[in-house]
Amino acid sequence: MAMKKRRFKGGEIPTASMADIAFLLLIFFLVTTTIDTDKGLGIILPPKGDTIEIKKKNILNCLINSSGNVLLGGEPVKIQDINRVVKEKLRVNNKLIISVKTHGKSRYRDYVKVIDQLKMANATRISIAESEL
Repeated sequence: MAMKKRRFKGGEIPTASMADIAFLLLIFFLVTTTIDTDKGLGIILPPKGDTIEIKKKNILNCLINSSGNVLLGGEPVKIQDINRVVKEKLRVNNKLIISVKTHGKSRYRDYVKVIDQLKMANATRISIAESEL
C-alpha cells in the first residue's frame, strides 16, 4: 500500500467571534474613558440685582483692547507686569476693586492671562465690566 502524501494546510484562526470581541473592547473603552471638560474660570458671581455704590478712589480700571494691550489705571502695562503693579496698589489701598473691561474683539486668551495675573496678585475683588464692540 502506497502512502499518500498529505498536504498540510496551515492552521486557521477561527474568526467567527472576532466581531463580538471587537464590539466588547469598544464598549469597554467607551465606558472606562474619561473626558476632561473645560472648567473655565473659577469666579464666584454675586446674586443678580445686588448693586453697591463704590467710591472712585477704590476702583482700578483694567482695559484690554483688541490687540491684547492692557491699560491699568490709564497707564499701559505689559501683561506680565500686572501682578507686580496690582500688588503695589493693593498695599496702598486694601479696599481696591479691579474692574476688568475688554474690547469685543479681544482674544479670550488675553483675558484669561489678565485674570490669572490678578489672582496671583491676591486680588479678591474683581469686577467684570460689560464689553462693547
